[in-house]
Amino acid sequence: MPWIVKSHGSREPFDEQKLLSGMIKALEKRPVAQEKIDAAVARISYRLRNLGEREVPARQVGEFVMEELRHLDEVAYVRFASVYRSFQDVEAFREEVDKLRTKKRREPLEGQLSLLASEDPGAMRAGSGNDGPSDDLDGLNKISVLRPRKKPR
Repeated sequence: MPWIVKSHGSREPFDEQKLLSGMIKALEKRPVAQEKIDAAVARISYRLRNLGEREVPARQVGEFVMEELRHLDEVAYVRFASVYRSFQDVEAFREEVDKLRTKKRREPLEGQLSLLASEDPGAMRAGSGNDGPSDDLDGLNKISVLRPRKKPR
């Protein structure tokens, strides 16, 4: 496996467990089976191995992770992207969600809720008095749309 070159120039051996841990963090409390996560990690590892390079920039590994998360779960993708790309404000979230809207992607996995209500005919709109998903991106100023709901006590 290649060595990973960090943005500040240090190098470390590729650590599949670290990759898995980061993906699990992004997918926390999301309806994605462990087998799907393991398969995504295996695909990333395979891609890194097949690059045939002795060293790979950490940025490239991050892009591979984002690509896999985009297919596994849109919410996890946005969570990871917000940290990975250091989103500074709600506008950055809005731009990333807009990118999701315009990219053609695979069918949602069974049990996965769509982040984009326009893809979910049963989705509720913001301002309807319900807390369901919305395709009204102006509702993003209520950042709770992106935060997991807390269970009532």
